[in-house]
Amino acid sequence: MKLKVNRSIPFFLCLTLLGLVSCRPLEQTQASTASPEANQQSSQQSSELFAVRQNGKLGYIDKTGKIVIAPKFDEVSEFSEGLARVKVGEQYGYIDQSGKIVVEPQFDDADDFSEGLAAVEVDEKLGFIDKTGKMVIAPQFDDADQFSEGLAAVMIEDQWGYIDKAGETVISPQFDDTENFSQGLAGVKLGDKWGYIDKTGKFVWNPTK
Repeated sequence: MKLKVNRSIPFFLCLTLLGLVSCRPLEQTQASTASPEANQQSSQQSSELFAVRQNGKLGYIDKTGKIVIAPKFDEVSEFSEGLARVKVGEQYGYIDQSGKIVVEPQFDDADDFSEGLAAVEVDEKLGFIDKTGKMVIAPQFDDADQFSEGLAAVMIEDQWGYIDKAGETVISPQFDDTENFSQGLAGVKLGDKWGYIDKTGKFVWNPTK
């Protein structure tokens, strides 16, 4: 089971700090349809801390190379809305920018926070938690994307639709692929053709190759 959002972060070699260290920039993972203002804000936020690997574990350094969160995690992500996803053993949880664990590692997979919620995997199903770790939308989906403009794409039996923050289906699963909403529209795929829908699910641009 994989969350829809691309979470890969390329490595690069850094200056040697406290022995042999490699680190990686925390790049933005939000969809390309995000507004320029949101992209700029995310870029500024993610550039403040960098993932660093030392003795097989990951932590964070600041721009001066100072370790601000000790390397002790098996996987880390960029900070999003003040929290970062971390992996301890085989489970995912979340830390704040001081390195404090605010949501205990307990999920099989997890995504970044967006609009106050994050998709998490439990027993091969996806649901959504808030920043306290409370499950606000029960795990029931086969895949899920981040919330954008109040809606999140979710997959049930290979078809994608959209839910709101109450977990209610707003656009029933019927698409082969989807994108996040931006400026009231979202790209959706039917077969090998893409089109655009509004938040009611109505096509404003019919699918074309």
